[in-house]
Amino acid sequence: MDAALASDEVTDQIAFIEMHRQERQKEAGLTAACNEALQKLNELLASEKAALQSPGPEHGHPANVEAIMRHVQRVRSFMSGGNNQSKPGHQRLGQQRTGRPGGEMRTPQRNKGRRAQGRRGDR
Repeated sequence: MDAALASDEVTDQIAFIEMHRQERQKEAGLTAACNEALQKLNELLASEKAALQSPGPEHGHPANVEAIMRHVQRVRSFMSGGNNQSKPGHQRLGQQRTGRPGGEMRTPQRNKGRRAQGRRGDR
């Protein structure tokens, strides 16, 4: 299902939760902000699943549930370090693992030798 099929109400609620998470992250840090956002998203997900099960005219849409689930996974990826920089196997350019226990990272020494300026003298 496409996220564009989710209702405007659910899309707006997800956007509000995300904006609040970003503001909270500045104040309290990533973990606290993500935990709070996950709690709100799970409440929203539970209400949408309940609406999906109800036989009334205001029954939910499967696209709403899927959009919320995608955002839950997104927030969880923030908590688990979803970017490549924080993955243990990832090395930044110019760094290499040492043979020391724990595989510490070190930056190789720069070549501080002199460079020849201009023409070579053997011409």
